[in-house]
Amino acid sequence: MNKSKIHSHSFSSYGRQCLVISLLAVLSACGGGSGTPSTTNSSGSGSSGSTTSTSSLAVFAGTVGGPGSTNGTGAAASFNTPNGMAVDASGNVYVADTFNQIIRKITPAGLTTTLAGTAGVTGSADGTGAAASFRFPTSIAVDSGDNLYVTDAGNNTIRKITPAGVTSTLAGTADTIGSSDGTGGAASFDYPYGIAIDGSNNLYVTDYSNSTVRKVTPAGVVTTLAGSPGSPGSVDGTGRAAQFIAPTGIALDSQGNLYVADYHENNVRKITPAGVVTTLAGQAGVSGHAEGSGSAATFSAPLGLAVDASGNVFVADSGNNVIRKISSSGVVTLFSGSGETGGADGSSTSATFNAPFGLAIDASGNLYVSDSGNDTVRKVASNGSVSTLAGSSGSGSADGAGAIATFNGPNGLASDSAGNVYVADRNNNIIRKISPAGVVSTLAGTAGNQGSSDGASGAASFFSPTGVAVDSANNVYVADFGNNTVRVISSAGVVTTLAGSAGTTGSSDGTGSAARFNAPYGVAVDSSGNVYVTDSGNDTVRKITPAGVVSTLAGTAGHANSTDGMGSAARFSGPTGIVVDGSGNLYVTDFSNYTVRKISAAGVVSTLAGTANNSGTANGSGSAAQFYKPSAIALDGSGNLYVADTGNDLVRKITPAGSVSTVAGTAGTASFNAATLPASLLLPSGVAISGTTLYIATGNAIAVVANKP
Repeated sequence: MNKSKIHSHSFSSYGRQCLVISLLAVLSACGGGSGTPSTTNSSGSGSSGSTTSTSSLAVFAGTVGGPGSTNGTGAAASFNTPNGMAVDASGNVYVADTFNQIIRKITPAGLTTTLAGTAGVTGSADGTGAAASFRFPTSIAVDSGDNLYVTDAGNNTIRKITPAGVTSTLAGTADTIGSSDGTGGAASFDYPYGIAIDGSNNLYVTDYSNSTVRKVTPAGVVTTLAGSPGSPGSVDGTGRAAQFIAPTGIALDSQGNLYVADYHENNVRKITPAGVVTTLAGQAGVSGHAEGSGSAATFSAPLGLAVDASGNVFVADSGNNVIRKISSSGVVTLFSGSGETGGADGSSTSATFNAPFGLAIDASGNLYVSDSGNDTVRKVASNGSVSTLAGSSGSGSADGAGAIATFNGPNGLASDSAGNVYVADRNNNIIRKISPAGVVSTLAGTAGNQGSSDGASGAASFFSPTGVAVDSANNVYVADFGNNTVRVISSAGVVTTLAGSAGTTGSSDGTGSAARFNAPYGVAVDSSGNVYVTDSGNDTVRKITPAGVVSTLAGTAGHANSTDGMGSAARFSGPTGIVVDGSGNLYVTDFSNYTVRKISAAGVVSTLAGTANNSGTANGSGSAAQFYKPSAIALDGSGNLYVADTGNDLVRKITPAGSVSTVAGTAGTASFNAATLPASLLLPSGVAISGTTLYIATGNAIAVVANKP
């Protein structure tokens, strides 16, 4: 297991690894197969069902933001991984709301409505409005009559939606994969992705898995314009002699030239009306963020494209979190975005994006961006300045009380004896402190400043911190995931590096900087000042003495599995959360095994709850219970464990006898609802307990249950 694997479960946004790869990979990595949890006993029926409680879930600090399917104006609306977009002559923006399985419309005033499909319902039914169904719709084109054309990628079809909301299938047959040319249902596709339309209402489609570009006439006649199915590559040439690998976005200029984002090869291609394919910008197979002309420029996972009236091509450079501009002569420049991950509005150089996917441009030159990682639709003016048109990510780095404060991917939580809560604010690269009154301050680091510097307060820097723990003297220990180090913040706010060497990956035991880690994720500290670390990339649990001596307590580096046993004979797979009790027993969330493990004070590892590789939502005792991607764990004064079951959007409770119940959240509902428990949660990624109060990191906020069950 390597760092890229553990980094991909960005727990504040579970499944967001899918946002910088194709939606084809989304289907296999996130949407189906053996990794998808079952829903056995999800309602909590049986002897160990969901906890019955009159306690309520509320927001303590920050704004949850994130995915949803609510209609409304501006920030009141919500989306779930919006992708391709189109703009009509009246300035209405249409959005393929991919994970909601619906098509949305946003008026120039920012009012979002659902035009076709029903949120959360997948299918291939034709019909009017909500009676129609889609399966991972990805891109949209609009004609002069305001008819929409949708690449329904999961169904391998091209759909048409009239202005009255009547959906029909123009080409392809649902659930039929192929590369056949033909008319209507006789044609076949393999994950059609991008779509563009010309003045004669001919459609041009990037057929992702076939590595081709297809043409669809208004009568539904499908032909292959460029590329050859089953022959991926990056060769320029005419028609079928050309090659693509994973083409995604596509756009058309006024001269009839097509532009294609060749996602896998990190470049942008051009197809003339005669079918001649050339490389406009980027280097095949080379990922980067360089500006320059033609092959001197580099991109990282380009997705959506749009072309303005002057022939400039705009690129959603998703891996770099920016929007790039390619002039008609092939000169690439930065158009908007700082390159940092976030959802901040502002000038062209200060605004931030999070995996921008789709682009569309209106007659006035305004660019619209589906900012998928933020679940928002953004508007970029001609000077590159950014505002949010619809949806809310809730992300930011503001200090203050309650909802005034903002976070960006809050992860690990810990509490001290005075009731203060400490937060690893992962994407801001800072450590935050929340007072019992809900006032948020920045304890160490500076938002947006990624680094490894030691020093006092804001002079220190972190890189994607994930876990925090606090000792009786109010020293805060930090798993500095991106730096492969464990840091400590003194009660005076001074940051030092306790163990590991920034930027150096390994599994060596040793003292201080001589030790090596690989993606340390969670930390815990006992009453003697020993620090315990889940070394996720090494699939081990490590111990650091107060003198900084690092040893491997359990597991063997490079050997991922789910074996119980003593010390190095035991095996883990991506251990994340960790907590220690008063007797020296450790409890670990074994993320990729879907289990909760126990390490006795003598170093014996056993499985406390769940069964390795058996995901689900079942409550029950020991191995009868099921989890899906558990990521964080906390312990109360009675010996009960509370687990952030991230993949299930739940918080679970494990009694000292090993009985598992659901405390908060509703299985299958990935949205936040402040209500009487169980309510619902969005991707819980951290838990902490102070007295009878349970704190939960969910979305971009910290939620609270005042009287935990």
